[in-house]
Formats: sequence, C-alpha cells, structure tokens
Amino acid sequence: MNSNRALTLIFCTMTLDVLAMGLMIPVLPGIILGFMGGDTAGAAGMVGVFATVWALMQFFFSPLLGSLSDRYGRRPVILLSCLGLGLDYIFMAVAPSLALLFVGRIVSGITSATIGTATAYIADVTPPEGRAKAFGLVGVAFGLGFVVGPALGGLLGSLEPRLPFWVAAASCFANAAFGWFILPESLPPERRMGFSWRRANPLGAIRLLSKHRLLLGLAATNFLGQLAHQVLPGIFVLYAGFRFGWGEGPVGLTLAFVGIGSVFVQGLLVGPIVARLGERRTLLLGLSMGTFGMAIYGLAPNGPWFLVGVPVMALWGVAGPAAQGLMSRLVSPAEQGQLQGANASLVSVTGLIGPGLFAFAFAHFIGSLPGASWLLAAAILAAALAIASIVTRRQPVDAPHR
Repeated sequence: MNSNRALTLIFCTMTLDVLAMGLMIPVLPGIILGFMGGDTAGAAGMVGVFATVWALMQFFFSPLLGSLSDRYGRRPVILLSCLGLGLDYIFMAVAPSLALLFVGRIVSGITSATIGTATAYIADVTPPEGRAKAFGLVGVAFGLGFVVGPALGGLLGSLEPRLPFWVAAASCFANAAFGWFILPESLPPERRMGFSWRRANPLGAIRLLSKHRLLLGLAATNFLGQLAHQVLPGIFVLYAGFRFGWGEGPVGLTLAFVGIGSVFVQGLLVGPIVARLGERRTLLLGLSMGTFGMAIYGLAPNGPWFLVGVPVMALWGVAGPAAQGLMSRLVSPAEQGQLQGANASLVSVTGLIGPGLFAFAFAHFIGSLPGASWLLAAAILAAALAIASIVTRRQPVDAPHR
C-alpha cells in the first residue's frame, strides 16, 4: 500500500468526521433551550449533562472499537461508524422530544469513538520514524473540522435550526461511501489479534499502558496535556468577556486564530522539528511552549497581550504527535488499535473533569486572580513536562531522524 495515498485518504475521512461533529456546536444548545421552554439556567445544566454523557460513551467505547479494529481490521470499524453516525444525525434531526434527542446524543458518542481507530490506521501504514509527522494529521483534521464546522453550522442554523443535522448526516454518508470505494484496509489478517473483552474495556486498555514504564509515563503525560487543554473550551468565552470585554466577534476570531495556528504547526512543522530534534526533544519543546503560553494567557493584562500567547500555544501542538510516535513504538502492530483506544478513553476522562475544574478555579479566584484557570493549566503542563523528561531520559528514542 502506498503510505502517502493511505494517509491522504484517512486524513479526508477524519476531517469529514470532525466537520460533522463541529456542525452541531452552534445549534445544539439552542435546540435544547427550545425543548425546555426558554429556561436558560435549566438548558445550561442540560447541555452539561449532554456533554458528560457523550464523554462517558467515548470513555467506554473507544477501547472497544479499537480492540474490534485489531481483530477485524480498521476499515469495517470506520465504515460502520460513519454509517451509524449518519443515521444518528438524521434521528436527531427529527427527534420530537428532549428525551429522544438525548438518546441520539448517546448514540453519537458511541459511533464517533473512532478517532483511536483512525490513529491506529496511521500507525499501520507509517514506519516508526515517520509516525510523529503523520500523527500531526490528527491535529490538522481537528483544527480544520472545528474551525470550518462551527462556522458552517452557525450559518446553516440561522436558516433552519435542524439543518446542520441533515448536512452532518450527508457528510457522514459521503464519508462512508468514500471509504467503501476508496479507503483500503491497513491491517492484514496475519497481523490481527483475537478479540477479548478483557482488553476491550477501559480497565483492560489501562493494563496495556502499564506494560512498560515509558508507555505508562507517556500516557500520564498525554492525560495531563489533554486535561490542561480543557481550559480553552471550559472558560475562554467567560474569561474573555469578563477580562477584556470581548463579545462574539472577537471571541470567534480568536478561536479561528487558534485553529489556524494549530493546523499550521501540526500540518507543516511537526515533521521538520521531529527530523531535527527527535521525538523526545520535540515532546519536551512542545510541553515547554504550552506551559509558557498558558502563563501568558493567565497573566495577560489586556487583549493584545493575550493574542501574543496564541502562536506560542500553537507550538504546543508538536507535543502530542511526538508522544504518540513514541508510544506507537512500544506495542505490537496487533495492539495499535487497543493503544489508540486507550489514549482516546483517557482523553474522554479529561472532558469529564476538566471543564468543572477550570470553571471552579475561575469562579473562585475571579475577584483576585481572574487568570487562575490558565495558571492552573500551566502548572498541569509543567507537571507533564517533568514526567516526560524523567521517563524518557534513559530511553533510546532521542535520535533525530536523518
């Protein structure tokens, strides 16, 4: 299989998948508000419940889908997920009650838990020395999907609130058709592993991470990094409005700036930086820049200073692909799906605890230190940096790729 062609195909698949999820962001709260008769406080609580349940589904089903892909191949898992997600978006588009909309959101949490499988596909078709660069495609797909998706969803939602659901469904069906006719299988039968429920649950996935000291340390680093990232969706809008008086326009432009920076770094800079520094030093560089960027956000005295932190934070984006590249070397080809499913499961946990943690810090210190949440995120990243530095210190993974 031509690896460049395969990477292009899986990148298109992931981008369409994330685009479909991004389309929902602007309209789902308004639809929930309509079902609750205009009760804003109640709707806000229900939006939180929807988000929590979606993250729980990701937690439980990411390892399951990853293990299924180790047994039956990546392609059928990705195709069935795209098809199921498309049908679910249609279900939510016509849902006549809040309860049925909630059921649809549960199903979408299950059927969209395939990022780990797509990442395992990348590991299948890429040699170890090229994986960090290839894993940057995941960040590019998320960046594009979450810049274009919400913007398009807001535009479509202004015409008809349920229209983004129909467009998301069409995107998923197009994705399924694209995969059926064009996407090749990446895991040949001789490299597959028998399915086991012991491995296909979150605890089993964590046992895989504990097999190797470096793997466990990198998983902890990844978990802390993703936890720190939750500060952005958790409090940015409230913080920017309170501290700088920003409305929807400046907030939207800043988020677009963040997304563009992420796409640029992960799409164009990961490969050259890893080639020059190696995965270990790239990981440490990224975490250092993330720590510094969070501190700038938290201490910025005005809006322009906050924007200075955006390109600094963008360089944090080299850390994730470097960590994934290192982790993918430590398991067999038949365990890549389980590994990536375990990573995705840990990420979903950060979505459960991160928003509440940073919202509490913001509310508690709003009168004395409004940037406390960002500084807390900086401290978490500093801890991740310390762990990464210690666990990779004596590992033979630091040589740059020539």
